[in-house]
Amino acid sequence: MSTVETVKGPIDIDDMGITLMHEHIFTIGTEMRQNFPDYPDPWDEEQRVADAVAKVNAVYEKGVRTLVDPTVIGLGRYIPRIQRINEQVEMNIIAATGIYTYHEAPVQFHFTGPGRVFPKEVDPMTELFIGDIRNGIADTGVKAGLLKCAIDEYHLTTDVERVMRAVGQAHVETGTPITVHTHAADRTGLIALRVLGEEGVDLTKVVVGHSGDTTDTDYLRELADSGAVLGMDRFGIDTFSPFEDRVNTVVAMVDLGYTDSMVLSHDASCYSDFYSIEDVTTALPNWHFTHIHDDVLPALRERGVTDDQIETMMVHNPRKYFTKP
Repeated sequence: MSTVETVKGPIDIDDMGITLMHEHIFTIGTEMRQNFPDYPDPWDEEQRVADAVAKVNAVYEKGVRTLVDPTVIGLGRYIPRIQRINEQVEMNIIAATGIYTYHEAPVQFHFTGPGRVFPKEVDPMTELFIGDIRNGIADTGVKAGLLKCAIDEYHLTTDVERVMRAVGQAHVETGTPITVHTHAADRTGLIALRVLGEEGVDLTKVVVGHSGDTTDTDYLRELADSGAVLGMDRFGIDTFSPFEDRVNTVVAMVDLGYTDSMVLSHDASCYSDFYSIEDVTTALPNWHFTHIHDDVLPALRERGVTDDQIETMMVHNPRKYFTKP
């Protein structure tokens, strides 16, 4: 029996059900919150927790049974708050380990590691990621179910590469799958797959995040032909790619035979302090957890995508990705 780790503990892989493969409960800057508690919105712990419970319950009622939450260092990961929310909802929530950066790693890693002032044979990043997977995150008892790194429009900086290789090494050691934030306009998914491949990563266990930000099917086919999974995972962020383009790109890839290579999601948050509530609700009114069920799936069906193909993208592909050899 294959299992996957969730915030509530391991579950049978067959119990994942309909899965949104890239969502965040919270993305917040802890240091900013401690020093500027009212920016960009006043923080009320009880209100934010209650709001998150309501939003997770709303998508659960649509039939979703698992949320994959790739919130790691750099995005404000705080597992005790997620545990508190998960106590009040039935949803399976999968937590992640890794570091999210487009430029430099946290300064705590600057002086220690291979080739650093205080050299270590094994990068401490790798050891920390493996610890989160095998032993649990801090003292919460929650084990990470996936690894996360990022490469954006700034491409492969020294520290972005370091994090990516540490993530790759942790994957090779544990078999834990990886999701990579990428910048589709600059085709950085190809760079990520090259680096991870050099570390011996099984590319079928890599989601190339935010692949749906582009309509370039040649690029998407090149990613998928490597064995990697395409994260069509920003539905609702119409400023990066309009609704029609996102839907039509999924349809095009289905028609090209890549249904087995795609997963769907929003990259939404119950709350994020990257922007104010007013700004995001005004500019991106469809950026929420139920947009796929409310709007995207009907649009896919109208364009000829079958229920079996939708089930493949939302049930079978996530299950296959999390199944360890």
